[in-house]
Amino acid sequence: MDEAERALKINAIENVANVARLDVGRDLRRGVPEIIFAEGKSSEDLVAICTRMLDKNGRAIVSRVSDQQVTRLMETFSSHRVQKFPHAKSVVIRKEGYKKTETGGRVGIITAGTVDLAVAEEAAMIAQEMGCETFVEADAGVAGIHRLIEPLTNMMKNDVDALIVVAGREGALPTVIAGLVDLPLIAVPASSGYGYGGHGEAALMAMLQACSLGLAVVNIDSGIAAGVVAAQIANRVARARKMGEPRRP
Repeated sequence: MDEAERALKINAIENVANVARLDVGRDLRRGVPEIIFAEGKSSEDLVAICTRMLDKNGRAIVSRVSDQQVTRLMETFSSHRVQKFPHAKSVVIRKEGYKKTETGGRVGIITAGTVDLAVAEEAAMIAQEMGCETFVEADAGVAGIHRLIEPLTNMMKNDVDALIVVAGREGALPTVIAGLVDLPLIAVPASSGYGYGGHGEAALMAMLQACSLGLAVVNIDSGIAAGVVAAQIANRVARARKMGEPRRP
């Protein structure tokens, strides 16, 4: 019966008022929860989608929310636990009694500038919701390369399983770090640069051309994509660690 119930959950698709088809079984199937993208949605549709997610899973994760949408969600779900991520413009709503799983995975996140914290916080948010512990170090860009020593030392002390590096402008930081550590590294180009090659374009091209190996690249400002990949790596490492197998990325 338990296996049959699990199979039904895996294949479940919820249709919400003909405006969204929710993959409520994604968390069971892939270890990645459904994330509601708020941008472009009306507040009414967003509330309806969140309500269905809460009914089915006990949790709703919402990314790229506007201030108006946050206000509406806070009012509508005042009886629930609402966690706001102000830099990332993200919100997590949980029913009372919902317990988040802790996997033992550890994800490190380093940003080149303080301005990149929005992307970093988005990555941290989804990695945490996938059960990982996260460690964030900001403002360690190559303009003052000496600033990188302390953040990297902290990542090694915390023995992170995967590392996310966010950088705008010329996007050099991930290449530098990838040449120094033995960790799977996910590079995120940020749209914080301006002028020629600005809005993350130069950073994206530089990261794709990186000469350091062991570095993967996601799209511009894709903190959630980076967080999911890093968390999947970290969670597999954590499972192996619990089973007593040798650590491997």
